[in-house]
Amino acid sequence: MTYVLIAAAIILMLIGLVGAIVPGIAGPPFSFMGLLVVSFVKGIDYPTDFLVIMGVIAAAVFALDYIVPAWGTKQLGGTKAGVRGSTIGLVLGLLITFVFPIGFIAVLLGPFVGAYIGEKLAGTDDHKAWKAAFGSFVGFLVGTGLKVIYACVCIYFIVKPLLILVFK
Repeated sequence: MTYVLIAAAIILMLIGLVGAIVPGIAGPPFSFMGLLVVSFVKGIDYPTDFLVIMGVIAAAVFALDYIVPAWGTKQLGGTKAGVRGSTIGLVLGLLITFVFPIGFIAVLLGPFVGAYIGEKLAGTDDHKAWKAAFGSFVGFLVGTGLKVIYACVCIYFIVKPLLILVFK
């Protein structure tokens, strides 16, 4: 049973890492599930507080990944129309990911194009519309960065105790 738990934790950890980069895969929840599974391995004991905190962080990072592009749009001068466009673009990009194999490009460009179109529909000049679109792109990169950091932290807390068990 120990080997099954270890294999499951490693698979979940790897899916979490891939999901931190590839859109359409919920990276933080998979990373957390890997951490949770490894905590059931005999000889590895994590305090309940630690697991709860890591679960809350996973949920927060997962949610922020959808909020940050709109926030970035607003920070660089986007109006409500640009923020709405960014959000609609993100959702459409995610939907396109499930239909066409261009995944990463659709999710990357969705908020960018959505913010630009939203600003243009609101009558914003080109310079401000491009600036808002760039803010959406920066927000997307920040969200991806947060997911990668969380995945790496989970990898550390999954691999370290496994190595200690192996070399004990």
